[in-house]
Amino acid sequence: MSATLEVAGFGDTSITGIDGTRGVLTYRGFRIEDVVQHLGYEATTGLLLWGTRPGEPGARDVGPELRARRALPVALDRVVEALPSNAAPIDGFRTAVSAMEDVARIYPPTATESLKLVARCPTLVARLHQRATGSPPRAPDPRLGHVANYLWMVKGTAAAPERVRALERYFVLLADHGISASTLALRVVLSTRSDLASAVSAALGALKGPLHGGAPAEVLEMLDAVGSIDQVEAWIDRALDQRGRLFGFGHPTYRVEDPRATLLRDFAKEVAAPARYALARRFEEVALERLARRRPDQPLFTNVDFYGAVLLEGVGLPRGLFTPTFALARTAGWSAHALEQVAQNRMVRPPERYIGPAPRVWDEET
Repeated sequence: MSATLEVAGFGDTSITGIDGTRGVLTYRGFRIEDVVQHLGYEATTGLLLWGTRPGEPGARDVGPELRARRALPVALDRVVEALPSNAAPIDGFRTAVSAMEDVARIYPPTATESLKLVARCPTLVARLHQRATGSPPRAPDPRLGHVANYLWMVKGTAAAPERVRALERYFVLLADHGISASTLALRVVLSTRSDLASAVSAALGALKGPLHGGAPAEVLEMLDAVGSIDQVEAWIDRALDQRGRLFGFGHPTYRVEDPRATLLRDFAKEVAAPARYALARRFEEVALERLARRRPDQPLFTNVDFYGAVLLEGVGLPRGLFTPTFALARTAGWSAHALEQVAQNRMVRPPERYIGPAPRVWDEET
């Protein structure tokens, strides 16, 4: 099968649908509100990969497969040990993923490689965190689900059920979002017949940026700077007067509120400290009013990062793990897009428009 250069039709996907005008997000045709209500992350992974729900013909229970693949190979653990202990977790994550030898040498990637990636990555991020904090390594617990095990490895104690439930919902909501910047990077790399590990490394590089997966930590720094509810209005006015950015507001796809933000507003309340949630809620109210008044022709609404940050803080994750945790949730979607890309591969190369000088004569005397 030869790969040909193609632009027309790229961006077609049967995985996730986004209607930014109406604020509708679907996984394999199911609205995100129904998915997060009825499915955990493991079942959502199966839905994204194969389009089937538990109990439907062809459905595959990925839970046991993920549990069986959590442990890091010895060679990969040595890579982690060789990384600087003070490296940013997202940087260590990206580097270690590129060293997954049994994933890196295979094209086209299969469901087996995809499940290896989804299963190992939480162990990898937790291992990097343990090393950075001087904590002893903790083996994955096969009795725990995917998200509960991640919290156990990071924290060293069993997480309260409400925290597991909140983070599980976060993982489901962030599992995919169409061909975003990181997913585009992944699909471009795979279109060249490169491997899944290289493609996910590229996706992690794109996700790291504060305009993509790096925004949640910025949201908390913003709330920290405000300090208290009585300072919200003055702080927002100063920020907008100085053309400052309000993190957690606006999305290139949605012209109405991000449906994930609507859900996370309630989910975050279940685990956030009451004072923090009250501050966030007041900040959102004032920010939306000011943005609508100052920028009436540019509708900006709350996006997934705002209450996502409040939720991640509420479940007890350190800020350095916010972006890696976003990436862990997205591994399900990346895996589904990887399989879709290689099924009918076309090499991705966008059209370019030359805007440089017209052809010039080379004058030897000048």
